[in-house]
Amino acid sequence: MLLNFKGKLFSLDKPLIMGILNCTEDSFYDGGQYISEQKIIDRATQILEEGANLIDIGAVSTRPGATDIPEEVEKGRIKKSINLILKHFPQALISVDTWRASVAQLAIDEGAAMINDISGGTFDDAMIPFIAQAKVPYCLMHCPEKPAVMQQNIQYENLIGDILRFFAKQIAQLKTQGCNDIIIDPGFGFGKTLEQNYFLMQNLNAFHTLNLPILVGISRKSMIYKLLETNPQEALNGTTVLNTVALLKGAKILRVHDVKEAVECVKILDYFLTGSEI
Repeated sequence: MLLNFKGKLFSLDKPLIMGILNCTEDSFYDGGQYISEQKIIDRATQILEEGANLIDIGAVSTRPGATDIPEEVEKGRIKKSINLILKHFPQALISVDTWRASVAQLAIDEGAAMINDISGGTFDDAMIPFIAQAKVPYCLMHCPEKPAVMQQNIQYENLIGDILRFFAKQIAQLKTQGCNDIIIDPGFGFGKTLEQNYFLMQNLNAFHTLNLPILVGISRKSMIYKLLETNPQEALNGTTVLNTVALLKGAKILRVHDVKEAVECVKILDYFLTGSEI
């Protein structure tokens, strides 16, 4: 599998690490930490020095119960963050986490290399046509409703089957319009119960039928800390355990808060699976 970032092909033979940079005030784990220019630069420096392949910038919290912010506020945060990072790290590859096509366009115009859309093109009808025109890697995630209400009425006829059908429909639209670099994210924590999240992880292999790279984002989420009866701050060990499971089941991109630990996870597992004989 290959992805084209700004004209350079990246092999997914070795999984990629996407470091999270939340320029938000209310994200569930690190909200409010990366608002000032210096804090944004410091966080980007840490992500890159610890070995991430991508920086994923989010300007809107998508935690359960989160409400939307005005479009212009999101644009302002995204533009500031991209400009700061590329000023200090011109070669950095930036992904932008947004469901708004207008924000996606601004992000790509400012130098971002990828769009990560929690709605998979369902919250803004202009998103898929924009991705087709921009020809950038696009991650479509499964999320049945907006974050404000996604945990209120969780119903599936068949969890895996329903998500596969969703992906098939959205992928068909993308490919019909000429999109090639497509990534899928099953959406852990988005419109799923704790039990459904673990069932989804157990059956992650089912999504290989789509022949697309799988992104997994479970970093410090409630599926970990609620099961362990702790909190996001104490969920790193559980995150590493589940990241390992995801890699064993074929995940090609890990979206994480803790880059160093994820990089080590990939390195150890790679050696374990492919290391030379004694």
